[in-house]
Amino acid sequence: MRSHCRQQHPATIKPTGGDRMFTKILIANRGEIACRVAATARRMGIKTVAVYSDADAGAKHVAVCDEAVLIGPAAAKESYLRADKIIEVALASGAQAIHPGYGFLSENAQFAQACAKAGLVFIGPPASAISAMGSKSAAKELMETAQVPLVPGYHGETQDADFLQQQADKITYPVLLKASAGGGGKGMRIVEQSADFKAALASCKREAINSFGDDKVLVERYLTRPRHIEIQVFADTQGDCVYLFERDCSVQRRHQKVLEEAPAPGMTPERRRAMGEAAVAAAKAVGYVGAGTVEFIANQDGSFYFMEMNTRLQVEHPVTEMITGLDLVEWQLRVASGEPLPLKQEQLQLSGHALEARIYAENPDKGFLPSIGTLRHLHTPAATEFEVSKSSASIVRIDSGVRQGDAISPFYDPMIAKLIVWGQDRQQALAAMSAALAQYQIVGLASNVKFLQRLIAGKAFSEADLDTGLIERHHDTLFPAAVPVAIEVLALAAASLLLSERNAANNADSDPWTSTDGWRLNGSLQRRLAFVDDGQASPLDVTYEAGRWLLRHEQFEAQTFRQMTVLQQDGNAIEISLGDRTVAGTVVREGEQFHVFYAGSHYTLAYVDPLLHAGDSEAEGGRLTAPMPGKIVALLVTQGEQVKKGAPLLIMEAMKMEHTIAAPTDGLVEELLYAVGDQVSESAQLLVFKAA
Repeated sequence: MRSHCRQQHPATIKPTGGDRMFTKILIANRGEIACRVAATARRMGIKTVAVYSDADAGAKHVAVCDEAVLIGPAAAKESYLRADKIIEVALASGAQAIHPGYGFLSENAQFAQACAKAGLVFIGPPASAISAMGSKSAAKELMETAQVPLVPGYHGETQDADFLQQQADKITYPVLLKASAGGGGKGMRIVEQSADFKAALASCKREAINSFGDDKVLVERYLTRPRHIEIQVFADTQGDCVYLFERDCSVQRRHQKVLEEAPAPGMTPERRRAMGEAAVAAAKAVGYVGAGTVEFIANQDGSFYFMEMNTRLQVEHPVTEMITGLDLVEWQLRVASGEPLPLKQEQLQLSGHALEARIYAENPDKGFLPSIGTLRHLHTPAATEFEVSKSSASIVRIDSGVRQGDAISPFYDPMIAKLIVWGQDRQQALAAMSAALAQYQIVGLASNVKFLQRLIAGKAFSEADLDTGLIERHHDTLFPAAVPVAIEVLALAAASLLLSERNAANNADSDPWTSTDGWRLNGSLQRRLAFVDDGQASPLDVTYEAGRWLLRHEQFEAQTFRQMTVLQQDGNAIEISLGDRTVAGTVVREGEQFHVFYAGSHYTLAYVDPLLHAGDSEAEGGRLTAPMPGKIVALLVTQGEQVKKGAPLLIMEAMKMEHTIAAPTDGLVEELLYAVGDQVSESAQLLVFKAA
């Protein structure tokens, strides 16, 4: 990666102690971060060893590394969390160091110690620093000693439910329950009143033990309308430490970041310095080495409090790289090999504005449930070569660990890519992000691209009215009611269908009497195409004529016909004339689903083939099914129980998150089909429910 600004790039800085630089490293991770680390290592002439599970045999990170070794089955605990196996592979391959990426073993002090014992360099902080910051409660006590501001709360060892509730009552509500060993938004609950405390505590502890093997929690005052601002720090083995400015990560859902940006909007130089110096003090308090992030919760008035320290490279590190022109992975490798920090604090410069959007395989309209499937069609915006001057309007960067044809499985994080843009200012960056998202095309599973588009375009984010409750506060705008699909979208889907039928007829060895291209001996064929968008039927009447079709739809004035002619088709790209208009888009067909990409938006239309559905009956009622593969962790009702609409029936744990299945209406629980601890597959019927 090359710098986009005039500041000297790390690759051009004359190394000191360069003879100690690694010649081969093992990357103990997968997905986009493994690909990201491999890219920098390749540029620096360092060989890389990938590790992979059975589920990742054909993964991108396996392909981009110089070597790859299978380490176990798909489940992370049997592969990517097998510290002993990973160290064994590193030693056998001749690697001198292990880069843990983020997640998995990246903040595991025992793994860092085991690496050192085996004679391998852990490309991260010392085990003592990981341990000190790994427990949120212990870290708070340490920060208090270092005079870093703290949110009022209880961070002690006592975990009795009654005692914790008493502490919460003293702090005053709302309070935040947080897993002490947690991260990534898991094991966190907001409690609004005392009566809800114990139920929230039980759920929080259950999720914490499943995610981290530790159910200890801390209790803090929950700040209203806070911002989440974090400081990137870097320290070397010589005792020097710098901060590389800040990132604003306020836009979150379920305490997980959705959009990140640097620098933080509205940040003054004085406040930046105060937060940066506090972050450096936190890092020095634990003898930190390498890349780390000190996270602060900040009030709208500018006051800020220490929240936690992530002792690893962050998912959102690219926005810091974009505004500084630095490669943080290169810095990690240099510091881990014993070199001093490439730059001093006074040499660091900030240029422009950067945004990062996390593109996930998930369905925002269904509570952001992860989506599982194969990326059957993937089109991305063109990435900009990262070697331009400050005069460039914008830069687009894509960090991804998947390609078209790859699968998003239930075993790992459902990230598809990180889309990062840079502009000379925030407005340029916003425009670049909006344009880039409009070019993303994903078919095969649900994605959050449309949601991200609404978020970027929304008044709150565009005007930098930021806080961690932004998504909830603007729910109605971000999740608008369905509107009838535009006629242009229907016409593109119809054109794709009619063209495929015509092509099939032309290629088939058949006579005109069995053809499906609409030919008739006398007169013309009239036909109704039944498309369904978001549950709303939108029929389109078609009349076949030589070389063209006539369309009629309720959106046309007086229900008159409009002429449709295909002007051009190139793969999935179609250009048509519709009346006196030219319409262009992309249509990808998956069975009876037509994915139409038009004017920067994605529409999914279901085509109801009358021949295939002639005998269909109403769907069976009384079924409540699993939204995805997972495990039953709690049954909240008994067989024969009468419940009200919205009442929680059971809780599933899937992809380390809990999902509550609720009653769709008043009714009777006739039968429970699974017990606590049972594994269930996607769409499995969970219970028999009879509506009142």
